[in-house]
Amino acid sequence: MICDLRPSERRVRRSRRPCPRVGGSQVSAAAPAFDPATATIAVVTFNRSGLLTRLLTSITAMDPKPGNVVIIDNASTDDTTDVVESFRDGLGTNLVYRRLDTNTGGSGGFSEGMRVAYELGSTWIWLMDDDVEVMPDGLAKMGKWAPRFKSIQGRRYDYDGSEFYWQYRIAERMGIPIPFAPSGFDESGYKEMNSGCFEGMFIHRDIVEKIGLPDPRFFIYWDDQTYGWLASRQTTSVIVDEFVLRRTREIKQWDMGIRHMNASSDAYRYYIMRNRAHIKRYYRALGVYNPVLFGAGTALTFVKELIRLLFVERKVRGTSNLFRGLRDGGRIARDASWKPMPPLVGATAI
Repeated sequence: MICDLRPSERRVRRSRRPCPRVGGSQVSAAAPAFDPATATIAVVTFNRSGLLTRLLTSITAMDPKPGNVVIIDNASTDDTTDVVESFRDGLGTNLVYRRLDTNTGGSGGFSEGMRVAYELGSTWIWLMDDDVEVMPDGLAKMGKWAPRFKSIQGRRYDYDGSEFYWQYRIAERMGIPIPFAPSGFDESGYKEMNSGCFEGMFIHRDIVEKIGLPDPRFFIYWDDQTYGWLASRQTTSVIVDEFVLRRTREIKQWDMGIRHMNASSDAYRYYIMRNRAHIKRYYRALGVYNPVLFGAGTALTFVKELIRLLFVERKVRGTSNLFRGLRDGGRIARDASWKPMPPLVGATAI
C-alpha cells in the first residue's frame, strides 16, 4: 500500500454541483440511511500483535460498531492468533479470523480481506492496517457521508496527535501523488480525490463489484493508490473532513516544514520501482497511458527515493534495490499474459 507523505479517456471531471432546489431548499435523490450493521472492518496484520491489540481494543469502544470485523493474518509467527481469540467474546460484533499460509504482503492481505467482507454480504467495507486505532464515533462519522458517496476516505491523526496529511490526488498521466494538494476544507466538508489509501478506505460493494478485488500482485506499495484511482473512474471519490483513525506507530521522518517524508526499507524501495510496471499495465489497459509523462513520473519517483535515502535514512546503501525493481518491472511490462483484476460476478469489466 502507499500512504507515504506520505474513466475512460473521455471522462469529464465531476464538479461539486448543488442538488436541484425545490421550494428554496436542496433536495437529492433518495438514498437509504446508513446501517452500521451492513459495514465490515477488514484489518491486515503481520507479526504486530501489540499494535493489533490496541486496534481491537479501540473497536470494543466503538459506538456504533460494524456488523463484522475481519482479521487477515499474513502468516504471523508471533502470538497474533491468541490475541485475536482473546477478543472474540468481548469485541461486541461478529469476528472473522483468517490466517494465510504465506505472507502475501499488504496487497494480498487487503485483497483477501475485501473478498471475505464482500462474501459476508457487506454493503460497506472499511479497510485498515493494524497500526491504527478507530475513534469511538468513527463509523458514525463515515456513515454520515454514505448516502452521498460510494468511495470515501476519512482523516487520521498522526502518532503524536497532529493532523496527518495524506496526498489525496495524483497527477494521473504521471501516476504519482501531488505532494502539495491543498490540505484545507471548505464548507462542503469534502474534497474530490482520485487516489486511495488502505489505511482507512471506506468503499461500497457496488464499486468493488465493478473494479474487482485489490490486486495482490503488487505485494506492497502503489496498490491502494491504483485501487482508489480505479474507484474514482466509477464514482465521485472523496476525502471528508472527519477524523476517524489515529496512527499508533511512530515512523522516522524528515520534517520539510509543511510536509514530512517517512523512512522506508529496502523491500519498499524494490516494490516502489517494480510496481510502476503494474500501474503502467493498468494505464495501458484503460487507455490513459502516456509514455513521456508516465516515464517522467517514474524518474521523479526514483529521485524521491534517493532523497529519502540521503535525508531521512542518512545512508547511501540501498540504491541497488531501486535498480532491481526497475529490472523486474521490465519483465512485468513485457508479460503478454498480464491482465487487470477482473470484476466480480455479475459486473461489467472496467
